[in-house]
Amino acid sequence: MLRTVLKPHASQRFGDCDDITGEHGTFSRVSAHQFDPRAGMFRKGGHSTSVNTGTRRKVHTTFDDGGEMVEEFDLRTDELLVRMRRSKTVLGKDSEWEYLVGEPPRRFNADTATLVESTANPAFTRSQDTPEAFVWRVRNLPYPKETYSVAVDPADGKIVIRTSNKKFYKRFDVPELAVLGLETDADALSWDWRNNTLLIGYRKPKQAIAAEAEEKADRAKVRPALGGDDDDAPGECAQQ
Repeated sequence: MLRTVLKPHASQRFGDCDDITGEHGTFSRVSAHQFDPRAGMFRKGGHSTSVNTGTRRKVHTTFDDGGEMVEEFDLRTDELLVRMRRSKTVLGKDSEWEYLVGEPPRRFNADTATLVESTANPAFTRSQDTPEAFVWRVRNLPYPKETYSVAVDPADGKIVIRTSNKKFYKRFDVPELAVLGLETDADALSWDWRNNTLLIGYRKPKQAIAAEAEEKADRAKVRPALGGDDDDAPGECAQQ
């Protein structure tokens, strides 16, 4: 398997190395500062590790408060495919994963459920952002285009989707704006409807574009290190 560790700056040194195996694969942990904890938006203040699995690069970030985040990128295009995070509850247990980008896999547990959610129901997801815009989709909306209303609520800055037939209603925010401390700009919002899918775009502010460039440059510092044939085999610590 191809493992990845970050190549340090000349002024940095590597810390201890060990392998962490969890539900998202095996990560070779090295110094917490190998991913710049100041770079970008969502990984700020965290300790990140990276591993390449198949066609994806997975970045796992843990935070001092017990929270964690998993991101998945296409190895060829560097497109963000999944970003999910969770925190600790007041009782110290892990909360459910919150998907900021992408959607959870569909699973059916016969021990806990007898019905599977219909695939014909409206499905809201954020996916396939462009370099200029954040993009959301609501699939399985068969109503005419004039049925929909998409606007920013000035009271709380959330984006609100309504239908005149009252068949669908959704409020959501833009996580990047919250992290950067920016207000939602109604002029940056656009939408369209085709093929029973509502497409919503929000033009990225320059601060978000700059933060994403920082994150991309930070990932580019990661160089591959060859591991063993076994996917769970420990990786080797890179040497300066």
